Amino acid sequence: MTKVSQTNSMGWVSALSTRASLEACVTEVAEQAQAKLGVPPDLGFVFISTAFASEFSRLLPLLEERLPGVVLVGCSGSGVIGMEQLDQASEIEADEPAISLTLASLPGVQIQPFFIETDELPDMDSSPDAWFEAIGVSPEVNPHFVLLADPFAGRINDLLQGLDYAYPKAVKVGGLASGGASGNSVGLFCKGELERDGVVGVALSGNIVLESIVAQGCRPIGQPYRVVESERNVVILVQEQVATEAGGLSSDPRDRPLSRGEAKQCTPLEVLQDLIQDLNDQDRELAQQNYLFVGVAQNEFKTQLEQGDFLIRNLLGVDPRVGAIAIGDRIRPGQRIQFHLRDARTSAEDLEMLLKRYQQGSHSHLPPIGALMFTCVGRGEGLYDEPDFDSSLFCRYLPGVQLGGFFCNGEIGPVGNNTFLHGYTSVFGIFRQP
Repeated sequence: MTKVSQTNSMGWVSALSTRASLEACVTEVAEQAQAKLGVPPDLGFVFISTAFASEFSRLLPLLEERLPGVVLVGCSGSGVIGMEQLDQASEIEADEPAISLTLASLPGVQIQPFFIETDELPDMDSSPDAWFEAIGVSPEVNPHFVLLADPFAGRINDLLQGLDYAYPKAVKVGGLASGGASGNSVGLFCKGELERDGVVGVALSGNIVLESIVAQGCRPIGQPYRVVESERNVVILVQEQVATEAGGLSSDPRDRPLSRGEAKQCTPLEVLQDLIQDLNDQDRELAQQNYLFVGVAQNEFKTQLEQGDFLIRNLLGVDPRVGAIAIGDRIRPGQRIQFHLRDARTSAEDLEMLLKRYQQGSHSHLPPIGALMFTCVGRGEGLYDEPDFDSSLFCRYLPGVQLGGFFCNGEIGPVGNNTFLHGYTSVFGIFRQP
């Protein structure tokens, strides 16, 4: 059932409670959020710590008693994110008791919650109509999606590919619930029900725009190479790119290089070995400590690739016999790859660069009304050695924007024109009026 707001005032607030009992937590966040919003809410996102895992079934009844008629969607996490002060978000980690509640008043916005079992998804050869029926949302309303999934469910990548196929203009953000080694400590909340598997979500259409920031926390090293030979997720042979007289880069042997010989083909392991030798001591140590990743360029037409143009994937292993490398995704000949490094400093610089870019590009738009943050359990204080790092940086560059969210077992967000499941990433979904 689609809900349409009955109010005329758009608003977005976030509240956070760290009370030890579920009742006290729910009461505090509901009262704080309603007082800050000041008008009847239409939509709520709730994120609950797995410290309350044994009481997940009681969460929605307690909230619905205080928020009658509000569409509530959410999930569990090993940590949650919310606003304790007006301009300062807090990240509560390490399975500490906490609930984050975001409430929104969204006039002119159609709100469609949904739940789907991943083993009931259409197959990848199905028509878009099969996806419209499965999700229950027409593409004609131009929806955007927030997706929250069971980390143990299969076919999450199929879901994202299917949604991109059926709703190519829609932005999709979200994350996988976190915090437990079994499904018993995972909770998904939608339509008044506690779900233990599948995917819950909400489609928003009408008077709303969803924009995303996907901070993968890596910086490129060396240069891009074009894949010449590959098999599934194994890169067997690559070819270096050479400068052309037009000033761009090419791997076409017919393009005459400016200052070097013909484009050289080699194994990715040879590239990696030469690259590590050229790194400074600090970067070489990072590479040797398994902070080395592979970026896959998402724009095949862009000649000058830069930070942010790559989908970051794990480097799974190398085969020294043939010089091949295995990465955490399928790779095809013709795609461009580049090695990347990740550490706390790089993650901070990457997020700051993306926030600056968003801030500079948003001057011609109406300001954001609110945001959600989906961040990896591998970030936070364990990465930065200080609390609230990513959320504080967000609040610094987008002051006054209320932020809620949780720590994920995988983050959902777009890179280029496609949506992916990420790791070690902070994804921000930023909402504003058109």
